[in-house]
Amino acid sequence: MIHSRTVSVSQGDSRRGSVLVIVMWICLGLVTLTLYFGNSMSSELRAADNRITEVAARQAIAGGIRYATYVLTQFATGGAVPSIEDYKAEALPVGDATFWFIGRNHDDLPQPQLNQPYFALVDESSKLNLNTVTSAMLQALPLPNMTAEFADAIVAWRSATSQNAANLDNYYSQLDPARRNKGAPYETVDEVRLINGAMLDILLGEDTNRNGVLDTNEDDGDVSAPRDDQNGQLLAGLLEYVTVYSRVPATSASGSRRINVTTLTTQQARQQMQTRLTQRGISTQRAAQMMARIPFNPLTPNNPSTITSVADFMVTTQMTAEEFALVRTDLSAANGAASGLVNVNTASEAVLACIPGIGAERAAALVSYRQSNPTALTSMAWLTQVLTNAQIRQAGRYITDQSYQFSADIAAVGANGRGYCREKVIFDTSTGTPRIVYRQDLTAYGWALGTAVRRFLNGVIDI
Repeated sequence: MIHSRTVSVSQGDSRRGSVLVIVMWICLGLVTLTLYFGNSMSSELRAADNRITEVAARQAIAGGIRYATYVLTQFATGGAVPSIEDYKAEALPVGDATFWFIGRNHDDLPQPQLNQPYFALVDESSKLNLNTVTSAMLQALPLPNMTAEFADAIVAWRSATSQNAANLDNYYSQLDPARRNKGAPYETVDEVRLINGAMLDILLGEDTNRNGVLDTNEDDGDVSAPRDDQNGQLLAGLLEYVTVYSRVPATSASGSRRINVTTLTTQQARQQMQTRLTQRGISTQRAAQMMARIPFNPLTPNNPSTITSVADFMVTTQMTAEEFALVRTDLSAANGAASGLVNVNTASEAVLACIPGIGAERAAALVSYRQSNPTALTSMAWLTQVLTNAQIRQAGRYITDQSYQFSADIAAVGANGRGYCREKVIFDTSTGTPRIVYRQDLTAYGWALGTAVRRFLNGVIDI
């Protein structure tokens, strides 16, 4: 016979089991909260660290601005362009952060496959000035999708009287939001974004981070932005070639007013020029000989001068390179400041090719001569070794050998390669002391220091 046994659970045991379950759930919740807040604290710590590294990078940019000011004060006097041998331009430490000057070298371009920018300050006079450039010069630039209509629209933006400007004014007024054709000089390069036909592919080309280098994403076809032709060559955009800041002041480095070589139409003006030549170390006999080579008819003193530019004056008087170097900062072809002249010692082949009298074939020859004779670039006298006098006279209205505005494109990184930021600062040295005339934050354009710097920051290589 089988007997059954009934096991009874007391009410106290049941209550204790429920409490245990509740305690376990509470413990699990507390553990979960602990992990959550611990993870939040870790994330906040990392975020705070990133903010600190960005602050350090911004301070490094401030240090870069002060260093650029020092370099320009010491080496950019009298219209000179600082030599890269005179200062450091890459991996300069400021505390735990580091900064670089992203530049251009138009005589020795970096190899595209190295993905390594050139580091230096940039001469703004190596570019075409939007306030003086002609439509034909813009059309000569090697730009993607450049059209005559867009080039005309760029020129018309600064005009208040041309028929094209009036037509564009009517077109802009119908946009939403409506605007007008400016009809006044460009104040910044970025104003071209407002012009009819200004698309990103023509403004930036393939160089979407504006560092002058063909980065990996800029040479992979349609794999990643931007869309490119994947031919291993960088196709730059309009912003690479233009400026609004190039300007030669009306006074020389010594403080004396420059003499306008286009106004030598009176005996008094010619005597003033001859006196200035002798003051600069040219003998009286030699100065008189130079002035005698400039056509002059005292019976018709109000006729326009036959001299059209400083370069024209140089070749007409048959100055030697040494003589021209003595007086070049005393000469001008304007009654005041001369805006928009291109420095032939620093301009790229693409910019030189746009200048009347030079063109694509002679631009290549000029760059080749600069590469072979770097010590000859103390003035523009070396042009006589490459161009004919007629070509120099034709180009003379557009060129100079002096620069007074420079840009420092400063990229900085904080500790451990974090906190990247970038600013472009334009300096004007025409008054003697460098002063900032424009600042622009370029951080949003993305990493611009190339792969070698990234590997350096990761401790893979030394640079």
